[in-house]
Amino acid sequence: MRVDQDVTPEYPLSWQARALTGLLRGTVKPASSLLLRHPLALAGAARLGDLARLVNVPHPAHVAVVPATFSACGGEWVRGGQGLDERKVVLYFHGGGYFSCSPRTHRPITWRLSVAAGRPVLALDYRQGPVHRLADSLADALDAYDCLLRRGHEPQDVILAGDSAGGHLTLATLLALRDRGLPLPAAAICLSPWADLTDVPRRANRWQDPMLPAGRVRWLARRWTSGLDPWDPLVSPVHGDFTGLPPLMIVTGSTEVLRDEAWRVAQRARLAGVPVRYEEWPRMPHVFPILADVVPEARLAFRHIRQFLGAVAAMPESMGDSAAA
Repeated sequence: MRVDQDVTPEYPLSWQARALTGLLRGTVKPASSLLLRHPLALAGAARLGDLARLVNVPHPAHVAVVPATFSACGGEWVRGGQGLDERKVVLYFHGGGYFSCSPRTHRPITWRLSVAAGRPVLALDYRQGPVHRLADSLADALDAYDCLLRRGHEPQDVILAGDSAGGHLTLATLLALRDRGLPLPAAAICLSPWADLTDVPRRANRWQDPMLPAGRVRWLARRWTSGLDPWDPLVSPVHGDFTGLPPLMIVTGSTEVLRDEAWRVAQRARLAGVPVRYEEWPRMPHVFPILADVVPEARLAFRHIRQFLGAVAAMPESMGDSAAA
């Protein structure tokens, strides 16, 4: 596999994907359109998210989940089986629009990511809104990365990954580490990243997206950028300078309302000399890998992730050094 290329996976659309896409279009999208109109709705969603933290999301018997505690936040270690390389780690940031979800809700991703990467995954329970701000989430991410280095993990043995808002946090963390002159991880994986928080209308896939209403994404961006400069690369990474960052893998669905900003991140990163594997999966919904329990295409995505990480590991050291310089 080549690292630096655009890919449109050509798999027949499964009946499971068709059915689930229709279900999302008829339930999640109208519910989001209705609820995400007032700050009280976010507070209510956050409360529901707190309750979700108490639910033990099931996982296969061979998967081990152990609570982890860091200075300002917690998380969990997820191991997808035996024989993992404990010297290496994936630091994972869950999605949820910065106001919902937790490491527990994203176990369908994290345990499979552990298998694909052949290493443990640290899923971070970073601080979220509406109580906390973007800066708090970023501080938690940087603190967790620093903690991994202090535990003895080498930067080249760490991979950052995240989905949606967690994809945003992944990109912001990379930019912050680079700007502070700190050692960078070996690679990063972004699943359906939310990368542009400026007040721009999203016209592409406005009607095709089966899950996210474009107007509500814009409303949410206004909430999180209140009092901030939305053009700051740590707020809207799509406007950042990606010079010196490690190889990136960006996975998105062709009908997502966030597709274009994911593609723009890939373009800007390549212009800065960063190898980027950009995968646009036909008719897949937002963060479709989380649906791997029921959707075959989602399971195949982890095979692609494994191949990407293998290709990164096989890159000549000179290329890796130039990307991380």
